[in-house]
Amino acid sequence: MIENHKITVVMPAYNAEKTLRKTVEALPKDVVDDIILVDDHSHDHTVDVAKELGLFYVRHEENRGYGGNQKTCYRLALERGADIVIMLHPDYQYDPRLVPAIAWMLMAGPYDIVLASRILTGSALTGGMPCYKFVANKFLTWAQNLLVGQHLSEYHTGFRGYRRRVLETFSYQRNSDDFVFDNEFLCQAIYNGFRIGEMSCPAKYFEDASSINLRRSIVYGLGVLKTSLAYRYAHSITSRGTIFEPGQPQKAPSS
Repeated sequence: MIENHKITVVMPAYNAEKTLRKTVEALPKDVVDDIILVDDHSHDHTVDVAKELGLFYVRHEENRGYGGNQKTCYRLALERGADIVIMLHPDYQYDPRLVPAIAWMLMAGPYDIVLASRILTGSALTGGMPCYKFVANKFLTWAQNLLVGQHLSEYHTGFRGYRRRVLETFSYQRNSDDFVFDNEFLCQAIYNGFRIGEMSCPAKYFEDASSINLRRSIVYGLGVLKTSLAYRYAHSITSRGTIFEPGQPQKAPSS
């Protein structure tokens, strides 16, 4: 807890049996008040490891996708009284020891959202990021910055933190259940005037770290461009009916 604010880490998990323990053990327990794991119908023993670690967990009875998983994560975090919500992939690709830094940036700085950027360090390639993913990341970030008027180093990190009021402002339940959820969420936040900060975060790529294949990466990239164009369109119309409308988040389906 920081200054009486409850810090909650949410982990959207899928087949994270081999890396979950290392991720949780590296979390600074003096800062993190609550850890929530949502298992998206894994085929391994992710839930068993979560039980051994004493985590609060929920298991989806069917696979809902990466975005669908996060919808459950954030609903549970709000229900359990989180003030700061930090989403961390449980694949040990990102350094959990940076959670306090993200929390402090949200608490003490002017930011509503903090992204842990793999690009700011300049070490994404040396950490093992495939070259085609690095190039795609840079291109998509350039295109998206142009379309939405930002200057972020990347939009695609799986390590990010939010103030509670961000999750209470717009209806992210309308977003995709697939990987583009993160991107839609950021564009919604920008549209609603939330302030985004970045911090550098080295990332490592190895066999057990989660990663999507080339086909899914292409689908994701097209989704990112579509989201950016939708953002531009939302600014140009007087009628609404887009995902960028403010409003209370709808309740996620129960697990």
